[in-house]
Amino acid sequence: MRIGDLVQETGVNRRLLRYYEEQGLLRPVRLANGYRQYSEADVATVRHIRTLLAAGLSTTVIAQFLHCVHDRDGLAVPTACPTVLSNLRQQRARMAATITQLQTSQRELDQILATALGHSEQDSDGPPR
Repeated sequence: MRIGDLVQETGVNRRLLRYYEEQGLLRPVRLANGYRQYSEADVATVRHIRTLLAAGLSTTVIAQFLHCVHDRDGLAVPTACPTVLSNLRQQRARMAATITQLQTSQRELDQILATALGHSEQDSDGPPR
């Protein structure tokens, strides 16, 4: 299938598909005329990439173990490649740390807003906002 067909099958635009190819995530066959030829396996690969991106993984991380990901009951599931689980655990720990940091920042911002709103409500003659 050509790139337009892959766009139709996956809902992913051409620019992203070419980006995935640049990142080494997709490896279409190049025909003698220079056109890319995609297979049904590429459709599954694009779906796996989208699932892993939605899970917060970067294309660099995905490239390290995409070849280990297969479909099981409609889900993208990594098989027993040596580094996959440890890599996923590292990524999850990184996300958890980021979430904790964002929650701390949110609490700080809430305090700043509460203080600012408390002062502005006391300083104004009108109703609280």
